[in-house]
Order: sequence, then C-alpha cells, then structure tokens
Amino acid sequence: MRMPRKLRNLELALLVLVWAINAGAVVLVQLGALGKIQPTVVILVAGLSFLTLVMHVVLRFLATEADPFILPVATLLNGLGIAGIYRIDLAEGVDGWESVAVRQMMWTAIAVVAGIAVLVVIRNHRVLQRYTYLAMLACILLLLLPMLPGIGQEINGARVWIGIGPFSFQPGEIAKIALAVFFAGYLVTRRDSLSMVGRKVLGLQLPRVRDLGPVLVVWAVTMSVIVFQKDLGTALLYFGLFLVMIYVATGRFSWVLLGLIMFAIGAIAASQTLSYVNDRLNNWLDPFDPERSAGPSYQLVQGLFGLANGGLIGTGLGQGMPDVTPVAQSDYIFATLGEELGLTGLFVILALYLLLISRGFRIGFAGQDDFGKLLAVGLSFVLALQCFIVIGGVTRVIPLTGLTTPFMAAGGSSLVANWIIAALLLRISDSVRNQPRLVV
Repeated sequence: MRMPRKLRNLELALLVLVWAINAGAVVLVQLGALGKIQPTVVILVAGLSFLTLVMHVVLRFLATEADPFILPVATLLNGLGIAGIYRIDLAEGVDGWESVAVRQMMWTAIAVVAGIAVLVVIRNHRVLQRYTYLAMLACILLLLLPMLPGIGQEINGARVWIGIGPFSFQPGEIAKIALAVFFAGYLVTRRDSLSMVGRKVLGLQLPRVRDLGPVLVVWAVTMSVIVFQKDLGTALLYFGLFLVMIYVATGRFSWVLLGLIMFAIGAIAASQTLSYVNDRLNNWLDPFDPERSAGPSYQLVQGLFGLANGGLIGTGLGQGMPDVTPVAQSDYIFATLGEELGLTGLFVILALYLLLISRGFRIGFAGQDDFGKLLAVGLSFVLALQCFIVIGGVTRVIPLTGLTTPFMAAGGSSLVANWIIAALLLRISDSVRNQPRLVV
C-alpha cells in the first residue's frame, strides 16, 4: 500500500503560502519605491520558488519523513532578504548584474543546488562520522586560505575572503560546518573521559590537564582568527559552538565555565593590544559621541535611527530610507527590514528564526544516536548564535561584528553554508523518524 505523505503535503502547502508572501514583498517594494511593477525581479523570485519546489520534490523521494517546516521557513527568510536587498538597489538606482539582488538570486540558486546535492549524496548522516578528522583538516585549510598571498583578500578590515577572478568567497562559512562535524565525531568517542574523570575544586569538577587539549586548541584557533584575520564575530561563533557541544556531550558546567574564562582573558587581551577590537568596543560603549558618530560609529548610529524611524508598524516596504546606512544589504539587512516593517515585522522574523532553530534542537533531542544528536544541536546552535551576534550588534546589545544574518543578508558564501545546514537538518530528521521505535 502507498501511504499518504502527510509531512510532504504539509510542506507543500506551507511553500505555496511562502511563495505568495515573497512575491508580495517584492511587488510592495516596487510599488512603494517606484509606483509601478517591473517584471524582472518578480521573475527572479519565481526562480526561487521553482528551486525550492525542486528541493521539495527531491525530499518526496529521498527524505519522505524529513521535517516539514525547515524548507518553508528557510525559503521565506531567503525571500524577505532578497526583497530588502532589492529595496536598497532601487534606492541606489542600480540594475542588471550591478544589482546586489540579482547576484543574491544567483547565489541562492547555487545554495539550493548545494542543499539538493547534500540530500542526494548523504543518504545517512552517520556516514559523516567516518570523516571526523578529515573534517578537522578541512576546517583548518579553509581558515588558512584567506592568509595565502594572491587569493586572500581584505574587505572592510577583515581578511576572511578569497578571490578567484570576479568572484569572492568566505571559506570560514563552510569551515563552521566542518567544525561541527569534527566536534560531534570527536566528542562521541571522548565523552566518557571528558565527563567522568577529574578533581573537584570549589564544588566544580574540573577536567584533567590531558583532557584540556581540545579546549586549548580551539581557544588558540579562535584567538588566531581575531589576531590575523581581524574577525571577532567568527572567533566568537567557533568558540561558542565548541562550548555548547561539549556541554551537551558531557553535561559538565565546568567545561563551559573554563571556556568562558579563557575566552574572556583572550578578549580582554585583544581589546588592550589590538586597535580594531578596542575601536569596536568604544563604538559600542559610546556610539553617539560627536567624534565617533560621524566616523567609526556612523553605521551603528544610522542603523539605530532607522530602527527608531520604523516604530511599531514600520514605514512600509519601499517607503523608508534604509540606504543611508552603510552596507545595508549585508551587515544591516535587519535594520533595513526593521525600518520598513517595524517592530511587528521584526518580531515575525525573529519568530521564524526561533521556529527554525527549535526544530533543529527537536531533531537533535529526538535522535537515538549520539553523533546525530550532537550534530543537529551544533548546526542549530550555529544559526542561533549567529543570529544573536548579528542582531545583538545591530541593536547595540553587544559590540558590532562582521557576521551576516542567516539566509537574509547579501553574501554568497553565507547563503551556501546556511542552505547546506538546512539540508543536513532535513537529512537527520528523516533518519530520526525512520529509526526503529523503542518498545516498552
């Protein structure tokens, strides 16, 4: 008998609703900014709908029990990001290949195809555990690529890019996936020694010195990213990923406390010795200083004014002034949408991220194999921490860093990495639902 695929039917129904919302957002941007509808970008958004439809069809055949919410939520966030980027293009009067929205659609196509390739190639997520140390090697190589002469590029003060011809790519975005795979594979095999052995000091069970090796290595890599690549956000992302995964694997708060102390020592030392870290800290503490507001903290101040201008319900798509904020398409896409959608729209976007991340955590906790649990939790936490770092920097909760908002900000490397993460979560969820049920 052929059973009805309820999960896939639910996913298709949500996708149809998402496609309508994405198309409506682009049309409203055009009507608000131009007063008329231009078919070019609408056709491009239709291309996004077609690509996600192809991915849905692939799931019907290769992952019938995958989570039905991940693909629609990722598609909606991606589409809203394109609408916000297109709004900046209209304000700056660029079109064709000069349009960032057009390039974002090209990268979206590449990213969705990469996600489909992951679903086709990886039929069982447990296969990745075989490549634990290969993933670590790949992560190290990807982090070193921007330091190579000839292909390494420094953009906006951070040397985290590689350039090949007219294209540029940020390998650190893919490195975070390889890092999650390595951490999951390593902690599965070493969990007992990390969680059961050690001595108690002031009520905390501290690990043995020999077990501190992984923490010291990750701490050294994190600090080297800050020093050599001038990328505070990526360093915080990598180290936070390790702390959460080792806490989930061992259940020992002493690892988290030790890691936070080590990162705090490194961050304080960096703020005192590295000028760009100190500048970011001062811009965060006093952005409205007259000397800073017209210079180093100009972007932060303009973003805050844009959010304030949006108010509760926003100015309306296409009717704000988000283009006055520097780099509004990537670093400040959250402020761009916040000005035109208001606090209400931002709450909806945050709710979408909350739904996506919570589904990832649910997949991890529902799994029966330890590797799948750790990998799903790690990948979900990458999205959660990246959202916190970016949105916290834009709203001045924490110092501003150079990370991008997942699925929404302009940037091909981030988009590819996030769609691969979505595909891996879909694959793990399918494996979890198809696993043998425990009978009591």
